[in-house]
Amino acid sequence: MDQELKKKLTQDPDGLLTYEYIANNMGLCDEIMDELIGNMILVDSTGQFIVSAARYLNAIDPVRYNSEIRRLADSAIEKDRERRYLPDLLESLYGADYAGRADELSASDDTFRRLFKRVNPPKGI
Repeated sequence: MDQELKKKLTQDPDGLLTYEYIANNMGLCDEIMDELIGNMILVDSTGQFIVSAARYLNAIDPVRYNSEIRRLADSAIEKDRERRYLPDLLESLYGADYAGRADELSASDDTFRRLFKRVNPPKGI
């Protein structure tokens, strides 16, 4: 990441600038995607733009950006304490019928299991 971009993104208060940079430079920023995601995770305290970035990358190419999507999803689990954005992330990553396949997905995908558990905590807790 060049110094000018780094300087601009250090002023990102919530992740929106970083998200916009990724969206506006898709395919041109793959070599610095790790740093971009790291910056977004650092500054996005609510998980809003982390979830948006995960959904965007999943829509662009879920195979190519699998590790980035997982990293963003894992961070969203920690950041979105009010569960405002996680339900949309679940549906985007696993389809509208994810709830009906929860047992199957939980058994094979740790990220799904953690997301689903955060959105649907066990009763009595």
